[in-house]
Amino acid sequence: MSLLPVVLAGGVGSRLWPLSRQLHPKQFLSLDGGPTMLQKTLGRLDGLETQSSIVICNEEHRFLVAEQLRQIGSDNRLILLEPVGRNTAPAIALAAIAATQDGDDPLLLVLAADHQVQDIVPFHDSIKKAQALAELDYLVTFGVVPTFPETGYGYIQQGTSLGQGFGVRRFVEKPDAATATAYLESGEYLWNSGMFLFRASCYLQELERFHPDMLHACHQAMAQLENDLDFTRIDNEAFARCEDISVDYAVMEKTQHAAVVPLAARWSDL
Repeated sequence: MSLLPVVLAGGVGSRLWPLSRQLHPKQFLSLDGGPTMLQKTLGRLDGLETQSSIVICNEEHRFLVAEQLRQIGSDNRLILLEPVGRNTAPAIALAAIAATQDGDDPLLLVLAADHQVQDIVPFHDSIKKAQALAELDYLVTFGVVPTFPETGYGYIQQGTSLGQGFGVRRFVEKPDAATATAYLESGEYLWNSGMFLFRASCYLQELERFHPDMLHACHQAMAQLENDLDFTRIDNEAFARCEDISVDYAVMEKTQHAAVVPLAARWSDL
């Protein structure tokens, strides 16, 4: 089964200020004189069997996104415009609803547009391992193999072996230095990357279980789509009723079907 990439490009990039500004966040910047972070996110999928991506961005960044996709020959992708930021759980719900509207039920590969991944071969290898679990209806997250006791990331504790990955024993918040060192030494903990792979219907089912009001608002928002040039607008009023919550808090920390696949690919969340 091919993958449908969902690229989340709605952040404000406050951590790279002043390079990153409200109207030109970090995901639209080139940090090395080459392609921008958004363009690299899509480019590192070359070699994988994927469908045309869904890119989700803020209304005010729509022309930046369209132009950067045009520059890399990817201007045929669905660009969903968020009228207001509501974090990752509602954004992914929009993509899952769009992906299933024609009766399809693809595997969604959810990526942030502002990550760096330097080693493409192990990145692709981890995606293929996650795909095997997602086809068994697991909701898979990618856990970066830690190389030092980082205090700026959340962690995932590995549970029982699932063949291609592991069950999730628990998610933990950003630790202090001593706790991060203990996590590193145990070999049981991975950095929480914020990248995911799961079947669209499985995500929607879990959102229905844990946040039915949010899912209802997202369905309402997607019921009245407006195509405007390269963009697809959703219903503003309906989407604004969504809770502002991440996919980790909304689904991954609650579901009984979470799995984690280790990723050793020199990853960074800028």
